[in-house]
Amino acid sequence: MRKLIADIDIVDQSTENEPGIIQNNDASRPVLIPKKMYIESYGCQMNFSDSEIVTSIMLKHGFSTTDTAEDADIIFINTCSIREKAEQTVRRRLAQFNSIKKKNPGVTIGVLGCMAERLKTKLLEEEKIVDLVAGPDAYRDIPNLLQEVEDGQKAVNTFLSREETYADISPVRLNSNGVSAFISIMRGCDNMCSFCVVPFTRGRERSRDPHSIIQEATDLFKKGFREVTLLGQNVDSYKWSAEESPDTKLPIKKHGTENFVTFAQLLEMVARIDPMLRVRFSTSHPKDITDEVLYTIKRNQNICNYIHLPVQSGSSRILKLMNRTYNREWYLAKISSIKEILGDECGISSDMITGFCSETEEEHQETLSLMNEVKFDFSYMFHYSERPGTLAAKKYQDDINPGTKKRRLQEIITKQQEHSLERNQGSINQLHQVLIEGYSKRSKDFLRGRNSANKVVIFPKGNHQKGSYANVLITGCSAATLLGSAI
Repeated sequence: MRKLIADIDIVDQSTENEPGIIQNNDASRPVLIPKKMYIESYGCQMNFSDSEIVTSIMLKHGFSTTDTAEDADIIFINTCSIREKAEQTVRRRLAQFNSIKKKNPGVTIGVLGCMAERLKTKLLEEEKIVDLVAGPDAYRDIPNLLQEVEDGQKAVNTFLSREETYADISPVRLNSNGVSAFISIMRGCDNMCSFCVVPFTRGRERSRDPHSIIQEATDLFKKGFREVTLLGQNVDSYKWSAEESPDTKLPIKKHGTENFVTFAQLLEMVARIDPMLRVRFSTSHPKDITDEVLYTIKRNQNICNYIHLPVQSGSSRILKLMNRTYNREWYLAKISSIKEILGDECGISSDMITGFCSETEEEHQETLSLMNEVKFDFSYMFHYSERPGTLAAKKYQDDINPGTKKRRLQEIITKQQEHSLERNQGSINQLHQVLIEGYSKRSKDFLRGRNSANKVVIFPKGNHQKGSYANVLITGCSAATLLGSAI
């Protein structure tokens, strides 16, 4: 998989892990140099993490990378299918990539991720807008798929695995600030929420070997990273079992005839790597998060005091239609446990969908009243977008008109902005430890970081440096940002 050029020669033949060294000493002989890959990611944090895995695989097979699509031989777009708008965004971007291809027919365009898994060969056969399609469990096969493209064949692999975790692959950190990094601890999802396409695009749940997770986190810390986020569609259902652990220091719990590691245990294992390493995690499910996880956070100061706990709706009837497996009362009880164990200063965020099938105005008001009761620090809010193949698409009618969906969504957004401002105002005159991630977007005279509750804090630079901690006295705020000065 190399591009031919003339007038230079290879001194040392390329291996799988290292492209050959080239030297201009024999103009009569052509040589192969690495093809350049460009990758762009959309959607959730898992997609961005997956792009780092893809890049690692490609580099090991002799490819190089470029920061611009116009300079690439291979263009990958890692996609999201969670909403129709996400797929429309990808299609617009593919149209731009195809304009590049018209100018340079040798360019290969590949779609990766959830949209690739959902549409499969349709992208190749019907729409004919890409050359290669690879689902989330097929990334190891991409070099072979590229060879198929060069051979003039249709290249597609959307096989979903029950074992693949990419545990042995060291991700290449893309667009990294050198401070924070994602670590994927599991893949897939067994929660069949009626609105969600993820179980169909990412397959069944499987948890990664904890030893590889600890090793990756340790390596990141040694390289200067000071924060890791443990990623999974539902991290609280993480479980890994083995007859015997190769490391007797691991806190293994007996369960039947097998040893196993729970998410709470894994969380503590990562936290114990070094007290200067901050640990975050996402995403939690209300039915699975346990008090054991909450007490683990409380015991370890370097586990961030922040939980993302999607509610989706404040109506028990709508939650049942969504197949969320909990009701309003259950969710509020979980919130009470979080505040009782971790205190009111714990950051809590959520996901909310408005305008789900048959949602009444009264049920919309129930969502608003739940927001009033919880007062989330921030939320990700959307109106319902029917996804083909889901239970909701098969069983329920998408009967809320777009205007009503838009109006209800705006009411939720307005309510959340009020709560975000109120919660941030509660931080004024408090001292917060901030991990510095870099300069403020507006001025290099100011630094930007986040506190334990995952809130952005801006303060004058002074003598502080990226990757270090600063104690910042909060003196002001907006709904999105805390402002202060380092003490």
